[in-house]
Amino acid sequence: MQVVRDFVQKYNLEKTPLAFGVSGGADSLASVLIFHELFPSLPIVALTVDHGLRPSSNQEAQYVATIMKQYGIEHHILYWEGEKPISGIEEKAREARYSLLLNWCRENSIFHLVLAHHLFDQAETFLMRLQRGSGLYGLAAMGEVSIRDGITLLRPFLTVHPQLFKDFLLKHHLQWVEDESNQCTDFLRVKMRKFLPILEQEIGISPEKIVYAVQNLQNTKSFVEDTAQQIIRTKIHQWGKVGFSVDFTEFLSWHREIKFYILGSLIKNVSASPYFPEAESLLTLIHQFERENCDKMTLGGCIILKTNLKLWIIKEYRQNNSNSMLSCWGEYIKQNPTFRGVYIPAPLKEALLKEK
Repeated sequence: MQVVRDFVQKYNLEKTPLAFGVSGGADSLASVLIFHELFPSLPIVALTVDHGLRPSSNQEAQYVATIMKQYGIEHHILYWEGEKPISGIEEKAREARYSLLLNWCRENSIFHLVLAHHLFDQAETFLMRLQRGSGLYGLAAMGEVSIRDGITLLRPFLTVHPQLFKDFLLKHHLQWVEDESNQCTDFLRVKMRKFLPILEQEIGISPEKIVYAVQNLQNTKSFVEDTAQQIIRTKIHQWGKVGFSVDFTEFLSWHREIKFYILGSLIKNVSASPYFPEAESLLTLIHQFERENCDKMTLGGCIILKTNLKLWIIKEYRQNNSNSMLSCWGEYIKQNPTFRGVYIPAPLKEALLKEK
């Protein structure tokens, strides 16, 4: 498959150990076998998460183990243990899956994880973000390469039609697992998946056209990111892992899209969240501070504060004892004399002490 060969060459992965998330569905099962067939000397590990949400989940994981053994691919089953959620199952299961996969990768010094997201996944993600009213950053959907918790996520199949995976498995006389949740219309992604054929049939908007539009948005996003990162490197002051500050007049001079990306990035960084803040909430925050009638807001686990002619993004601690924490500030200054005489707002002092 040329798209895989091009991807491996583009990112110099010829000798890079790769982990694969393999559920047993056609997409993920075929993805690891395609890499194994094209690059037989490439170090590959397959990881299957058993959520324990369905009676057949362990049987499916064992089936993947059998196939991986047949092809000589190292395989591990990761178990989601503990009490399972009653509501929000789709999102929480996805977060648990990522957590298990990424933790295993870090613990085993494999820093690249391949995911089998394909053409339809990308189109569905775009429509879901559109439904939420996302801006440029959200509508750019999934990137080929991204970083999460220190692990590089690789998505080489974003332009590949999912039928290709099934054709590959049929050619090799292999079965795959059909997840019943893919038919459950309680999930927004499933609704979008069922809507895609209607969208193409009725008005000619195919998944391919959606993904082409996404690629154009990603090009624009890359330009905004490059511009914003230059500003972050030269204009933003970082306070440990718990805060950032910038001259307020500098903030006001930025284009709205630059403000959106920079503030979203800083909030994401400080809160250690894998996601940008919700677009609507972030735009509301920007609007409030642009009008200069707002001195303090909270968003995404951060306090955004205007004081001393600066805008501050500070990690929020909801339960605290400000008096006892700030009484330690004198000792902190002794250990960090560069902070002596520097204006630091009380929430940042508290956050720095918490970090210590």
